[in-house]
Amino acid sequence: MPRRRSAAVYRRRRLVVLIVLVLLVAAIGVGAWLLIARPWAAADTPKTPPPTSSASSTPSSPPSDESESPSPDPSVEQTPAIVACEAKDIEVAAVTDAESYAAGVLPKLSISLTNKGATDCTIDVGSTTQVFTISSGADEWWRSTDCQENPSSMIATLTAGTTVTSKDPVTWDRTRSSVETCAQENRQRAPGGGASYHIAVSIGGFTSLSTAQILLY
Repeated sequence: MPRRRSAAVYRRRRLVVLIVLVLLVAAIGVGAWLLIARPWAAADTPKTPPPTSSASSTPSSPPSDESESPSPDPSVEQTPAIVACEAKDIEVAAVTDAESYAAGVLPKLSISLTNKGATDCTIDVGSTTQVFTISSGADEWWRSTDCQENPSSMIATLTAGTTVTSKDPVTWDRTRSSVETCAQENRQRAPGGGASYHIAVSIGGFTSLSTAQILLY
């Protein structure tokens, strides 16, 4: 008959089995933790730093006061307004297309305007402010405004130190004018034969200081 083993042998066998079971359970737990935690993922996938708040890095601006007027830009040059011309700076003269005229030739009259001042100025050079006057001695023969039609205004800037001349001359028909005779065809004609006539002009409220002389034949 086989020999019966002692109780100590059975205890040792049970202890070995128990240790083996404990080791198996421990091995299974470690493997499961490796599958779940994946600690190598930190080396393969770079960590993205958390976004920073723009409010914490950029100082907040103080609220603007809309009631305050904007400050002028020092880089912008301030251009002073151009003022009206003054009599002390303006020189006006009558200009004719000739000094003498043969019979039947009509004189053409223009205006010379000079700004003798140091700054630009404005002046109304429209036909509303232009007046030519032709006289022979004390006898006034013709005024351009007596029979003027559709006068107009035109504000122009006269540059300092320059002289300009009107482009569209006014023609004298060599007759005596008056507001009552504008529609008449047979107005009194100015004598020729070398008769002398003097032309004065004003524009924009400024009058020529001298006259231009012409001779009619």
